[in-house]
Amino acid sequence: MPRLLLIDDDRMQNRLIGEAVRSFREPFLVDWAEDYDSGLEKLVSGGYDVCLLDYGLGDRNGLDLLKAAIAKGCRTPVIMLTAHSDPAIDEAALETGALDYLVKGEVTSGLLERSIRYASKLAGTLGQLKELASLDQLTGLGNRREFHTAINAEWERHLRYGTGLALVLVDVDNFKSVNDTFGHAGGDEVLSWISRILRSNVRTVDRCFRHGGDEFACLLSDSGEAQAANCGLRIVSTLADVEIPLADGRHASVRVSVGGAGVGPGVESIDALIRAADAALYEAKHRGRN
Repeated sequence: MPRLLLIDDDRMQNRLIGEAVRSFREPFLVDWAEDYDSGLEKLVSGGYDVCLLDYGLGDRNGLDLLKAAIAKGCRTPVIMLTAHSDPAIDEAALETGALDYLVKGEVTSGLLERSIRYASKLAGTLGQLKELASLDQLTGLGNRREFHTAINAEWERHLRYGTGLALVLVDVDNFKSVNDTFGHAGGDEVLSWISRILRSNVRTVDRCFRHGGDEFACLLSDSGEAQAANCGLRIVSTLADVEIPLADGRHASVRVSVGGAGVGPGVESIDALIRAADAALYEAKHRGRN
């Protein structure tokens, strides 16, 4: 059964939406989050087909939540709910990434059902286009362009709410020898394996990217230097113990070097964060790799 997430601090709205949804031709299972934090956690989990998001959520509004969710890679179609029709809010919602907006007092069961179906179909089309533009086709990770989009969004959240932010850069040691030994097809298999290992060593709210060639980046939300170090150690350790099976029956052993940094004194801009992580990566290479 399709799942609908309602993020709204009004218990009555939850009851009204539940009643409206029960009259749909295709039933939805409704889940309710009554505040910003629980709503963001549920939305970025990816377990919903569509989300109804209230604009007013106490000290923080729905636009802030939507920005934070998109920065974490959320692709769930979102419909913004507003208490009053306000062209400025409506426009801001669409510019932020909402696919539709509804005024609470004007919502009927039929209007809500049409809006949900419209948003779901549009999200599917837009998602396909976004994947082509933002994903690395080999690894399935975000590409360099998507990395810069994500880090800018995370930085904006850091400035607004004081949240931590850390960056881990990963570079394959002696990757040329991998291509020389196993060919470029084997090298591609190795890079795909590394991407899966990176995903398995970060939290679901963190994001991994192919930064270029044989270099990867992991963006760690609400984290600092210590979390970057722990993440880097896990990645190095995991890859040191893995024999990567290749399609031709051979196995490849690879090592990586890692450099990480967190926002703090001396690291007070996006450029400074990237430079600090890159300098740490260079130091890891200089000290003998792995």
